[in-house]
Amino acid sequence: MSEVYTVRRGLLRDRCAAVGSAAALVSRPANVRYLAGGAPPGAVLLLGPEEDVLLCPRAPTGDPVQGHTDDQLRLALLPAADGDPVVAAADLATSSGAESLSVEEHDLTVSRHRAMHAVAPRLQLADLGATVEQLRIVKDEEEIACLRIAAEITDQALGELLESILVGRTERHLALELERRLVDHGADGPAFSTSVATGPNSGQGRHRPSDRRVEEGDFLSVCLGANYRGYRCEIGRTFVIGTAPASWQIDLYDLVFAAQRAGREALLPGTAYRDVDHAARHLLDSAGHGECLAPWTGHGVGLEIDEDPQLAPAAMGKLDACVPVTVEPGVHLPGRGGVRIDDTLVVRPEADGGPELLTITTKELLAL
Repeated sequence: MSEVYTVRRGLLRDRCAAVGSAAALVSRPANVRYLAGGAPPGAVLLLGPEEDVLLCPRAPTGDPVQGHTDDQLRLALLPAADGDPVVAAADLATSSGAESLSVEEHDLTVSRHRAMHAVAPRLQLADLGATVEQLRIVKDEEEIACLRIAAEITDQALGELLESILVGRTERHLALELERRLVDHGADGPAFSTSVATGPNSGQGRHRPSDRRVEEGDFLSVCLGANYRGYRCEIGRTFVIGTAPASWQIDLYDLVFAAQRAGREALLPGTAYRDVDHAARHLLDSAGHGECLAPWTGHGVGLEIDEDPQLAPAAMGKLDACVPVTVEPGVHLPGRGGVRIDDTLVVRPEADGGPELLTITTKELLAL
C-alpha cells in the first residue's frame, strides 16, 4: 500500500506545482488519512519541496482505527503535547526553503491561520481548496474492497435484528443494539449515528432515536452503516411491524421503491449528478410529495460518510467509474410516518454489469 500513498501525494504535489506552490499543508483528518495511510488524532501532513512529513501531537499507537501510517513518511513529534501541528508545519516549511504554502482554508480556523503567519510572516499562504477531496472521489479497488466489507458487516447486523422480537422495544434500544452488532461483526464502529424511527417518526432522514416504543402496524425505518478501516457505507430500509401492511403503506412503499430503483439505474459513467437526482425525484414530485423531499437524493461515501459527489438538483459534474455513492430517496408524511430506502453502490460501466450494489439486504416490504 505504500506505493499507493506515494502516488496520491505525487498527484497532489503536481497540482500544487501547477499553481506555483512548492509545498502543501493538509490538515483535514480524512484527507490526512487518504494521503498518509493513517495518523493519530490532530496530525497534519506537510508535502515539502524535499520530503513529506507527518507532524503529530503524539506518537501513533498502532490502533487499527487510526490506520497504518505510510513507512515512507517522516514522523515529527511535537515537543509539547499542547503544541499546534499546523503552526509547526508552517515553521518547518519556512526552514526548508519554501516561499509559499497551500493550505486547506476550509479546515483552518482564523486563529490558526494567524498563528501560522506569526511564526512564518514571509511565507505566502494560498488556498488548496478541495483539491484532496476531488482526488478522493474516484476510489481504487482496495478502497472499494473496504467498502464492500463494511457493507457486508452492515447487512449482517441488520439481518440479525430483523430476526428478533421488535414490538415494545424503544428506538434508542434498537439503535444501540445495531451499533453493538456492527462491532461484533468486525466494524471499527458505526459509520454515523444509527437512526431508528418508528410510527409517525418513520421516513425522516437521520431521525435521532427516541424512547418511543415499537407498536403493531408501525412503519419501522432504519439507517445504519459500518466503519471498516476508515471506510464508511450506508444502508436504509423500511419495514412494517406485526401485521400485513395497510394499503396506504403499500402504495407509499411502492412509490419510494420505484424512485430508488430509477436513481440506482441512472448510476452510469458520464451521467450528470443532477440527472441521477432527477431520475428519483421526479417520480416523488409527480406524486405530490415534492415539498417534503430532502435537498439531495444521494452522496459519495468513503473515508467520510458524506463526501463528494452530491446527487442534487443543482449539482455540477458527471459520474466517473469507481465512484461509490448512496441513493436514498424518502417520503415522510407528518403524523403518519413514511418510507426511506437507501443503498450504497459503486458506479460501473454497462460493459461491467452496471452499478455494483454493495448493500444487499432485501428491499421487499416485510412484515416483522
